[in-house]
Amino acid sequence: MQRPSPLRPGARVRAIAPSGPFDHTLVWRGLAALAERYQVSYSREMFRRAGYLAGDDARRAAELQAALDDASLAAVVAARGGYGLSRIASRIDWSALARHPKWLVGFSDITVLHLEAARVGVASLHAHNVAGLGRYGAERHAEWFAALEGALTQRHALVPVHVGDAALQGRAVGPLAGGNLTLVATHSAARRLALPRGCILVLEEIAEAPYRVDRALTALLESGDLQGVSGVVLGDFIGCSPGRYGVEVEAVLAERLAELEVPVARGLPIGHGEPNRPLPLGLEATLRVDASGASLSIA
Repeated sequence: MQRPSPLRPGARVRAIAPSGPFDHTLVWRGLAALAERYQVSYSREMFRRAGYLAGDDARRAAELQAALDDASLAAVVAARGGYGLSRIASRIDWSALARHPKWLVGFSDITVLHLEAARVGVASLHAHNVAGLGRYGAERHAEWFAALEGALTQRHALVPVHVGDAALQGRAVGPLAGGNLTLVATHSAARRLALPRGCILVLEEIAEAPYRVDRALTALLESGDLQGVSGVVLGDFIGCSPGRYGVEVEAVLAERLAELEVPVARGLPIGHGEPNRPLPLGLEATLRVDASGASLSIA
């Protein structure tokens, strides 16, 4: 797995909008925060709107391809998630990223970028989009900058996932991969999912009923795309309420993921909740789960 070079103050960073439209005020604030440290560029075209998309597919694909092709860029940061990257993934020459490795940064719909980066063997950063930088203050900015500038060693205390009284325990070592569950499942359905062998799968979700989480996990399990996954770490599952059936999403996750027969833990501070910590995907990590506790370490 190629690891793009750490950024330095003054590095060239491009903002793009490959998914949905965004709150202009938040993005302007986020761009201002970036500009305090880096040379930031963007096209005014990213402010276009076509319903729930930030402009039509041709515009968004061209903007993304130009950013991937630009060897002078150290990082490409999405303005916002939303929806839209799945529509253009097959139009992109992703080999450009392998030729010119750079950090792809974002989360939610930007999971598509992370999955494609993994497919061509380049690490990426699951972290706030530009709008998120605009929403939060100096503390979040500092940890975001630090991650891109090479401070990637992390250790997270997690919670074991149980089925009945038994923890899904064990030890796993492998590169981190994944992101939003719906996008991982969608990428699998499009036959574009190629997780690194032995990876530790990271999943998060927002506002999906437990039966929809079940459906996405079942599709992934049946596809065979999770064969070779060595462990699973769960981030935030926000707004996945039980509904009229009274089924908790935690129970669904445990029951479905138990089929993998790998260690599973929850409590990683990433996703649509707060905090959404920067997480380097593609870097090797160690997951340890036993009856008394769990942890994830990134060297």
